[in-house]
Amino acid sequence: MRVKWTTKLHCRSLFKRYFSSTEMAAEEGGKSFARRDRLLEIEAKARNWWEDKQVFRAQSRAEPPGPGEKFFGNFPFPYMNGILHLGHAFSLSKLEFAAAYHRLRGANVLLPFAFHCTGMPIKASADKLTREIQQFGEPPVFPKKVEKGNEEVEVEAEDVNAGAPPAKRKGKKSKAALKSSGEVYQWEIMRSFGLSDSDISKFQDPYKWLTYFPPLAVEDLKAFGLGCDWRRSFITTDMNPFFDAFVRWQVRKLKSMGKIVKDLRYTIYSPMDGQPCADHDRSSGEGVQPQEYTVIKMELMAPFPSKLGVLEGRKVFLAAATLRPETMYGQTNAWVLPDGKYGAYEINETDVFILSQRAARNLAYQKYSRVPEKPTCLVELTGYDLIGLPLKSPLAVNQIIYALPMLTVLTDKGTGIVTSVPTDSPDDYMALHDLKSKPAFRAKYGVKDEWVLPFEIIPIIDIPGYGNKAAEKVCADLKIKSQNEKEKLAEAKKLTYLKGFNEGTLIVGEFKGRKVQEVKPLIRSKLIEAGEAISYSEPEKRVQSRSGDECVVALTDQWYITYGETEWKKLAEECLSGMSLYSDETQHGFEHTLSWLNQWACSRSFGLGTRIPWDEEFLVESLSDSTIYMAYYTIAHFLHNGDMYGSSKSAIKPEQMTDEVWDFIFCDGPYPKSSDISSSILSEMKQEFEYWYPFDLRVSGKDLIQNHLTFCIYNHTAIMSKKHWPRGFRCNGHLLLNARKMAKSTGNFRTIRQAIEEFSADATRFSLADAGDGIDDANFAFNTANAAILRLTKEISWMEEVLGTDSSLRPGPPTTYADRVFANEINIAVNRTEQNYSNCMFREALKTGFYDLQAARDEYQFSCGAGGMNRDLLWHFTDVQTRLITPICPHYGEYVWRELLKKDGFVVNAGWPLADAPDLTLQSANKYLQDSIISMRKLLQKQVSSSKKGKKGTPVTALTEDNNLTGLIYVNEHFDGWKAECLKILQINFNRDSRTFSSDKVIQEALQKSSIGQSKDFRQIQKLCMPFMKFKKDEAIAIGAQALDLKLPFGEIEVLKENLDLIKRQLGLQEVEILSATNPDALSKAGSLVKLLEQNPPAPGSPTAIFLT
Repeated sequence: MRVKWTTKLHCRSLFKRYFSSTEMAAEEGGKSFARRDRLLEIEAKARNWWEDKQVFRAQSRAEPPGPGEKFFGNFPFPYMNGILHLGHAFSLSKLEFAAAYHRLRGANVLLPFAFHCTGMPIKASADKLTREIQQFGEPPVFPKKVEKGNEEVEVEAEDVNAGAPPAKRKGKKSKAALKSSGEVYQWEIMRSFGLSDSDISKFQDPYKWLTYFPPLAVEDLKAFGLGCDWRRSFITTDMNPFFDAFVRWQVRKLKSMGKIVKDLRYTIYSPMDGQPCADHDRSSGEGVQPQEYTVIKMELMAPFPSKLGVLEGRKVFLAAATLRPETMYGQTNAWVLPDGKYGAYEINETDVFILSQRAARNLAYQKYSRVPEKPTCLVELTGYDLIGLPLKSPLAVNQIIYALPMLTVLTDKGTGIVTSVPTDSPDDYMALHDLKSKPAFRAKYGVKDEWVLPFEIIPIIDIPGYGNKAAEKVCADLKIKSQNEKEKLAEAKKLTYLKGFNEGTLIVGEFKGRKVQEVKPLIRSKLIEAGEAISYSEPEKRVQSRSGDECVVALTDQWYITYGETEWKKLAEECLSGMSLYSDETQHGFEHTLSWLNQWACSRSFGLGTRIPWDEEFLVESLSDSTIYMAYYTIAHFLHNGDMYGSSKSAIKPEQMTDEVWDFIFCDGPYPKSSDISSSILSEMKQEFEYWYPFDLRVSGKDLIQNHLTFCIYNHTAIMSKKHWPRGFRCNGHLLLNARKMAKSTGNFRTIRQAIEEFSADATRFSLADAGDGIDDANFAFNTANAAILRLTKEISWMEEVLGTDSSLRPGPPTTYADRVFANEINIAVNRTEQNYSNCMFREALKTGFYDLQAARDEYQFSCGAGGMNRDLLWHFTDVQTRLITPICPHYGEYVWRELLKKDGFVVNAGWPLADAPDLTLQSANKYLQDSIISMRKLLQKQVSSSKKGKKGTPVTALTEDNNLTGLIYVNEHFDGWKAECLKILQINFNRDSRTFSSDKVIQEALQKSSIGQSKDFRQIQKLCMPFMKFKKDEAIAIGAQALDLKLPFGEIEVLKENLDLIKRQLGLQEVEILSATNPDALSKAGSLVKLLEQNPPAPGSPTAIFLT
């Protein structure tokens, strides 16, 4: 059923399946796709040319590479539970463009690609299919949810075979909306991939996914134009025996170094899967960590109310979770949510905790449940049942406190029971204040006066600037009147919470006089040791596993990698300090991750992968088998012989890849004498690794900084020598489609295949390059992709036309001013584009290497006029532009190179174009020329308009459309008078290296001491000086000291005279004269209009024009 990549890609079944009928109707309604189809034809040709000559096959060389002679880049292998989409393509494009640039400039390039299948997602999806068949039949008939309008509607269940909404409906026309029952069914997801029902059933076997999706990904990436050495591709898991041996070696090595240990630790855990749930095992909540609380045991005092009578004889506690156990001295009450759902849960033989069901579920996985991992609820309760319960709480000054209502208590965070410390917490202060001051509020919830009124706030912490009653003070300062003023209370907490912790001093208890942050862990430990509190953890935010259940925090005994260990962390920091990271945000992301990352659970009992060699009950989890596999790429072609599954016959057998062999190849280990692999093959594999390693660049989404990429650093520093540590990471943001989040559920989604079918590969790549370079989210705009189709095809047509009529071009060497300017613009494009590619700034490379160069070509074509464009220069332009755009649009570049320029070889490795150093003075001169023409055109239009209105004193009298106009352009090439004096002062006070000026005070004093300051009309001149000096200061800071020169770095009169013909054509003038404003004879030519020069005197960079009939 796979859609084949034919020459014109007429097979569009998948394209149609993903797009709305409206969009497809536009195509079938007559919209032309000829330009897109031409690009698709070109792409098919180029791919055949590359395939025939194996252009992207990477081969090491005998001599070690020098700086810049080789480039090894890689990309985190994508997970194979579906088809690759534009989000994958965006990150991958950064690597592809970088590799293509290095290949173009002559480096030996290795860009490999593999496929990740380890972990839970595939197994969870396969199991979900099985459950759906068991529940709904095969093929499943899923229920529908009906939203009723004004009339009753009866809807039959939908048969997924139908492929369309059910035809049979009973009832009249109505506004009823048909929706899925809310669950996303795996069967429907598989159908969206174009699979038939009979095929989908086979995917209950998780290994079917491994044989189906990776080959599709290869086909899509080839169509994308990825310059990949496909011989080195592989999948993970034990289905690939070679990679399985590699991972077993890796984890054995880490364990032998003491970096994998068994330990009892809190971890995010999936009860449904029965194992820890790491980032890649989650459908939501990636990056969420356990949040540790102290649960205060607030003992319920007898007699118990009737609803709790069943608990008589047990120790019953309201379990209140807090992050600040050191504040318990100030308790006045406990808070509960009146409408909240609670329960009394058995913790052990004697203790019962009253708390939320969610918290009880977490505690059950932390060894706080009579039945492990199964919370037992003895009594179901609401918050109303708890109001007024008398409590004895640890450290509280008051012997008895009461449970009171608070409307902002959260039952999905902590335990749903909250301790109240109104001296420290603005929320607690205002809630207690409301209960005290509002009898009706107390009456509404049945709160007795004696539960509230006797309790005053208790000073416990002194905070600089807020005293020992911080909450009371900040609420008064912010004029907070009620607990309902949420925004003000949030601001109050922001002002006092961290300040109290970081700067506060405890003023009560045995640790009186000590800093809060010092005593917090001491008080917590004492409470736990005394049995008055327990340690409790829960996910910081909601986490859902790929199996669909909400995760808890569990205390598990399992295998961990000891990230964060002091000496290992130092090595990781050393490695990071030597890497190219391309942005400060990325640098800070890694530094932050290294600051908090610690032991990482590396074992799983569910999913696909490699068994832990010494404990085969467990699998190596998916983020732990993917940390140094980049090294595996260097020798994969020896092992796989072109088969990604490692199942074809090669000269090496999986069992021959012993630990000694891996050590020899990757870790400078001794020659494995016991190995029966031939010595020549062993030497070749080691040489291949030594040639390519370390890798130069790894490109990834920024979300992997917090796990995979940092793990990569750690594992390389542990296993490999320093010379093989990674050299560079480039991270990017997520991809938006048309400025909206990409999501299948909204239809705002494209696979790579769909994008190619809709836009072509090169237009897709063009738009990906244009989407953005930074770490912020980028935007793939369909308008840009469509515009790229037009630009590329129009450029081909232009080249065919111009190069096809070669005889019409001006022969001989380039000699004119326009030739020199255009040649210089080409040199500038070559230099700036090389810098942009080198810095992985591909949007900028597209601008300087394509947009700017095309604009320069268009300007050149117009500037040449009747003389025509120079033949040699134009051929040089087409050569350069083709090379510069090739990393981004390689199919287009290859076609132009071969078919239009008739060049030998391949453009993808043709070499970076040679260029002279840019002449920035000539560039400035041309900008001056173009800016002057624009300003003169505006002046002419103004004067023509004024003349037609008969304004008094206009220089062009009785002007009509047919008049022959003469332009007098007056130039003053030197600043003089007060302007010259100002510039000299600025020159003296400018630091050329830092591009900074002395203070305004110093410059003002220098101005007062100058000849200007001594002038009797200084105050009047000063009003002119200040804006002029500000303008020149800003200019100097932007472009350097030349902005302060008394004249421009080129002759203005010379530039204008050399371009008289251009000025005439641009302004529609019969004659033009270029005159010096300092020449009296020239001024006399203006006659009575010389007053215009006095009103608008010319200055360097700003000529003045007068137009005469």
